[in-house]
Amino acid sequence: MHAITMSRFGGPDVLQPTEVPVPEAAPAHRLVQVVRAGVNFADLHVRSNSYLGDVSLPYIPGNELVGRLDGQRVVALTRGGGYAQIAAAHRGCIFPAPDDIDDDTALTLTLQGNSAWHLLHTVLDIKSGETVIVPAAAGGVGSLAVQLAKRAGARVVAMASTPGKRRRALELGADAAVDSTSPTLADDLTTASGGGAQAALEMTGGPTLLATVRALAPFSGRMAVFGHAGGVPSDLPTRELMARGVTVTGFWLPLLYARRGALRTSLDDLVQAVRDNELTVPAPTVYPLAQAARAHTEMAARRTTGKVVLDVPA
Repeated sequence: MHAITMSRFGGPDVLQPTEVPVPEAAPAHRLVQVVRAGVNFADLHVRSNSYLGDVSLPYIPGNELVGRLDGQRVVALTRGGGYAQIAAAHRGCIFPAPDDIDDDTALTLTLQGNSAWHLLHTVLDIKSGETVIVPAAAGGVGSLAVQLAKRAGARVVAMASTPGKRRRALELGADAAVDSTSPTLADDLTTASGGGAQAALEMTGGPTLLATVRALAPFSGRMAVFGHAGGVPSDLPTRELMARGVTVTGFWLPLLYARRGALRTSLDDLVQAVRDNELTVPAPTVYPLAQAARAHTEMAARRTTGKVVLDVPA
């Protein structure tokens, strides 16, 4: 079968189109014929050997897919293997794809939608009337988080690196949009949030993490960290945490894979939000499977919007 494999860690060039055997299904796993595979920042960390989980080479990246199982459309979360024509997924992480939801929308909801939902509701437990800071607000998780936070009654301060992406965040419902590259980012966020935000998502690391901490409201502020896309090591500023009385919590979606019903609950709510026109999934950026390296390059350079998808040939 066709797949994208990596035999070493490094830049996008390590992602090579390859012919490999069909994987064997481990106990409690099923083999899914892949139609679309999602690309995420986690895949970039896998490629550069900075991912949270262990990766053994050679390796097929990809942690989410939409495809067919026994003739039925399904979405699935995996621990690698998604950049291929056939992938193995645990039966507890395979869900039916509703007939009225197209493949790209279903794929976006599966990993990025679930991430945004649980960041806001499970980790931060946002309340109506609170102010939430959302980074990369025109990206996959960010664009959904903006809308889900507004759906929950929160005020949203979006961060994005270009005027076009900030306009997009405002179109999605953000109340304010801040330049994430600003040298006065902490002050900009504090002003936009009316003196300090009660909640914030963080996935960049480095100076952006520190600026976000400084923009949290004293005592009531809380932040959920779910990535370090900037590639800069991030030591938590404990002095700032103590001085401001704020809380920082880490989040990794695979922690929920074994929690019975957690992903089913969020995915059902996300699908209903789409049906009710309360959640718009931005048009994806699609690349052929063989151009996975290009997809990684463009994502790392922040030249993509919405979900980045690999089209897998039959």
